[in-house]
Amino acid sequence: MIILTNEVNLAEIQYETLVVGLSTHSEQVEGWDAFTSTFGPQITDLIKSKDLSTKEKEITTFHVATDSSVKRILFVGLGNRKKLTEESLRQLFGRVGKTLLKKSYSEVSILVPSFVNEELSEQDVAFLAGEGLGMGTYQVLDYKTTVHDTDFDLAAVELLSQADEQEIVSYFEVGLVYSEAVNEARTLVNMPGNILTASELGEYARELGEEYGFETHILGKEEIEELGMGALLAVNQGSVEEPRLIVLKHQATDNWEDPIALVGKGITFDTGGYSLKPKDGIVGMKGDMGGAAAVLGAMRIIGETKPNKNVIAVIASTDNMVSGNAFKPDDVITSMSGKTIEILNTDAEGRLVLADAVTYAKQQGATAIVDVATLTGGVIVALGMDKTGALTNDEALFEEFMEASIETGEFVWRLPLTESDKKRIRKSEVADLNNSPGRDGHMIFGGGFVGEFAENTPWIHLDIAGTSGTPSEHDLGPKGGTGVMVRTLASFVERLATEDN
Repeated sequence: MIILTNEVNLAEIQYETLVVGLSTHSEQVEGWDAFTSTFGPQITDLIKSKDLSTKEKEITTFHVATDSSVKRILFVGLGNRKKLTEESLRQLFGRVGKTLLKKSYSEVSILVPSFVNEELSEQDVAFLAGEGLGMGTYQVLDYKTTVHDTDFDLAAVELLSQADEQEIVSYFEVGLVYSEAVNEARTLVNMPGNILTASELGEYARELGEEYGFETHILGKEEIEELGMGALLAVNQGSVEEPRLIVLKHQATDNWEDPIALVGKGITFDTGGYSLKPKDGIVGMKGDMGGAAAVLGAMRIIGETKPNKNVIAVIASTDNMVSGNAFKPDDVITSMSGKTIEILNTDAEGRLVLADAVTYAKQQGATAIVDVATLTGGVIVALGMDKTGALTNDEALFEEFMEASIETGEFVWRLPLTESDKKRIRKSEVADLNNSPGRDGHMIFGGGFVGEFAENTPWIHLDIAGTSGTPSEHDLGPKGGTGVMVRTLASFVERLATEDN
């Protein structure tokens, strides 16, 4: 993509499509008179007559009649400019991206100051434009043979700004990095389970590691057996596909000290095993590796931005199938930690693979852990489809994480994990733990089970079963995988890096 800057010289705008924010009092914005004298004084009258809408999220096209390189202006309704927030502006730019995609406008100029208020600087606007445009123009990969439309590519963006040119370009580019990482995570979630197997996910991670110079280990079945990962191996028992343990290390300091672990559930397809899902519930289970996708997306951002914080990504990946070899209810398995587990529900498999992944991360020196998983339907019952559920054992770590989630606009809600909950997870006549204490409090039991392996290590659990995919299109993308938590995880690591320095 070509990125240009222009010190708001309206006579020298490069591209035919210009994007301008339009608020209820745009005439009070600095430079408005120069803008209307360049593109037509009737613009002010059209706003007053509501032919050009200032309503938030409405986009109106104005065709330019003057002698200018600009052929059309996309006026983006801001509503009351003073109430404009980072999240609302991110969504607005997502809508602009969708409009560009629909109209195949591949080159665009953006009048950055028209989106600024007392809370949002031109640098903020540039970053949010990169994020929003990138996510808004995302297209779902398909495998059709009858469609020959060329894929849309946003080829060039010109940023009209009064701020420092290098800063504006840098902020926009970082926003694009965030959006591209989200979009890659979306693509992984959307891929069919017969195409994105555990081994293919491992190859994707290997290429990612090579691209950014991460220390990379993709462990196969024999190596997983040598490590004694009985929980991951149990889930894999019914499959013809071998499991993978995917490990990426971003070493930012001379010594491997104080790393944070990002741990992802990588179930590439989940039948439920012998606790078989119903026919309606099994469709869409290709997306049960949303946690792995979030971690890999975050690692792409980390590879680009290089925060001064050691990070280890650990992903336990397999599918969960039914066969004569599959694990069964009433089985007792031994995890990598040595803790034994009574299997009451083979469809509660995600917490099993996370148990071994968390144990591995601790052995690699992790001093804090965030695990991410499409873990339970219970989180949807509790919080709906638009909220990520969380558990934690460390107030300070969670507070820092919440600051990152607020910054990215990804809603997270913490649920309680009590001693009573822990007792039910530990209740078994034949093993140290059981993997399914009951349907009540299901989300808490699922995450709390993983917490048994984090033990005293500061830990956050994120259940993205509701937020990892969406059944309908939205301002920042189409239906399907959302890439949720990619940006929050990366922002969280950045905050920790800043805090450490």
